Amino acid sequence: MRFLDLEVWKRSARLSATLYQETKTQTDFGFRDQLTRSGLSIPSNIAEGYERDSDREKIRFLRIAKGSAGELLTQVYIGIEAGYIDRSVGKQWAEETTAISRMLGGLIRHLKMKGNRE
Repeated sequence: MRFLDLEVWKRSARLSATLYQETKTQTDFGFRDQLTRSGLSIPSNIAEGYERDSDREKIRFLRIAKGSAGELLTQVYIGIEAGYIDRSVGKQWAEETTAISRMLGGLIRHLKMKGNRE
């Protein structure tokens, strides 16, 4: 399967684009950069893993993507509390990030189980 066909890649790429669009006027450049970098890291690591040769390597990059989802979720919550992100928008981003993280966890488990059958 190609990474472009994965629903988790599509959703994380869409979320990343949204982060860039919605924070382009944010004047705290450090915060904006960190938020967009962690968001961009999710689909980028999914893609990198799926361009590798083995399921073991895929799992490694999916774990990195899952870690980036945790980083993004933290930054969204901090952005809400700091007044940088509207609470309702932040809640939507947090829910989508949590869903993406769960999807990544399921994909990792699937690949691990597949490896145990071979």
